[in-house]
Amino acid sequence: MPLKKLIQRGFMLIIFCQLLLPANAQQILTLESALNIAASNSPDIRRSLLNLERSEQSLKAQNAALKSNFSLGVTPLSYDQRRQFDMFNSQWYTSKTTQSFGTLTVAQPFLPTDATISLVNRFGWQNNYVERFNGVEENKAFTNYLSLSIAQPLFTYNRTKLELKELELDLENAQLNYAMQKLNNEKQVTQFFYNVYEAQMSLSISQDEFINTQKSYEITENKVTAGISAKEELYQAELNFATSKSAVQNAQVNLDNFKDQFKQYIGMDIMEEITVMTDVAMNPVIVDVKKAIEYGLNSRMELRQREIDIETSQFALIRTRSLNEFRGDVNLSLGISGDNEKLFNIYDNPTNNPRVSVSFNLPLYDWGEKKARIKAQEAVIQTQELNQSEEKKQITLDIRRVYRSIQNLVNQIDIAAQSEKNAQLTYEINLERYANGDLTSMDLNLFQNQLSQKKMAYAQALIDYKIELLNLKIQSLYDFEKNEAIVPENLIQKKRP
Repeated sequence: MPLKKLIQRGFMLIIFCQLLLPANAQQILTLESALNIAASNSPDIRRSLLNLERSEQSLKAQNAALKSNFSLGVTPLSYDQRRQFDMFNSQWYTSKTTQSFGTLTVAQPFLPTDATISLVNRFGWQNNYVERFNGVEENKAFTNYLSLSIAQPLFTYNRTKLELKELELDLENAQLNYAMQKLNNEKQVTQFFYNVYEAQMSLSISQDEFINTQKSYEITENKVTAGISAKEELYQAELNFATSKSAVQNAQVNLDNFKDQFKQYIGMDIMEEITVMTDVAMNPVIVDVKKAIEYGLNSRMELRQREIDIETSQFALIRTRSLNEFRGDVNLSLGISGDNEKLFNIYDNPTNNPRVSVSFNLPLYDWGEKKARIKAQEAVIQTQELNQSEEKKQITLDIRRVYRSIQNLVNQIDIAAQSEKNAQLTYEINLERYANGDLTSMDLNLFQNQLSQKKMAYAQALIDYKIELLNLKIQSLYDFEKNEAIVPENLIQKKRP
């Protein structure tokens, strides 16, 4: 069977070329380099950064709105012609007005009392032409009106302060979300990374299995040719060989799919060739579960977010209580106006224009609307407080669960390592028995499958241990591998403009 043997060896050569030749063109990624790429390219991180930018700019805009606002309105030309009735003289008359004017306004919000102080100056020129029954009148003059006014709401909450505080909390919440997204991104990248690594391991084990199957096939072929074994043994060996070859191809497809998912998540070019490299050797880490719970309850950002939810709900309650409220408004204005045909004589005969108004809104009866809405909002606040309490319980439960999983995985790794060693020795012994004719190819294939399963189980246990250590770090915000606390800078450096 020289042709079949040539085909078989050619297939093995292709497999090894796939491993060796593309290596020069592939980008080798470690977990650290993958995290660095994801930190700037991951779509989830970019969305979180954009949300943070939105909150920062909104707060910046609100603080800018608290400063003096300057505006200038200019009307270069205005012409108005009307036919009107003079009731006093019972006559119709025609008026034509041509004017040009500009208005400069300076408005200054006053944060402590939610008042607005405005300085307004209106300067212009006008030509007023009137045709009456007793003649024609025309007046040309420069005019100027200067006023200082204050608008002060009474008996109500400070809306400007409330909006500013809401935006500050929104920014803090966005900072927390960004910090949490970075931790979640680390978890997801690690999970995808180890998926690729596990798929690589699976491909490597499948290739080892294929090599072993190739050896057993050659032994069977020689034995059948020599008339030592029945021809049925060769048929079974060919079936095992084809199954092993298919397993290699399936493992390759699975690896390529995991690579694409990994590249998509970290923001790499899908067409770029990569391979991952890491050390999953067992390095036992001592974990203090009480310390983990303490750090989790003191540092977890979700708890601060629940506090922000409660504060935001309190603000909503303030707004609800202002429905149909007793409210007052005071408006005070002091102004001076003047007009004259000559520009520099505008204020030869000035006129004072004081204005004061006090108004109140007195709600009479709302059929219980306000009371019902307040109770509804109070229920929302109680729900938020309950969520905060349950969040603390959940943090404790999650840390305890992860701790138990880590302790269990330490034992599982030891068992898996010993199982792999035993499976390797068992396969070698039975391979020799098969060569001596004491074992069928079907029985040998069972031992080969067992060896492959034990190798994968050991690799999986190591990967699970690494992932659970990372999960504990995220749950407790304490890194027991480095023995240091994780304090996101966005949690500490709260931006206060």
